[in-house]
Amino acid sequence: MKYNHDEYAAIFKALGDETRLEILTMLTKGKTCACRILEAFNCTQPTLAYHMKQLTDCRLVDAQKEGKWVYYSINGKTMQLLGKFIAEVSQAERIDSNG
Repeated sequence: MKYNHDEYAAIFKALGDETRLEILTMLTKGKTCACRILEAFNCTQPTLAYHMKQLTDCRLVDAQKEGKWVYYSINGKTMQLLGKFIAEVSQAERIDSNG
């Protein structure tokens, strides 16, 4: 699977926000309940919902509903594809500068 440029643009747009980067960092510790994220960021529920929608829509983060709670986790597959994309772009840069 490979993303198209529109999908990568959505990912980079989501990553372009400091709060969303902090949420991703928090999720590196494992699956986390929305209530814990809400407590950590001292924001309103609608604000958190907006940030989580940005992260889930571009598939950086997975959401899993368990009862009345929603748990979020990093989508490893998307992170791997993003890493490969960045490596490809980095490799192209080295080829151009060495050529």
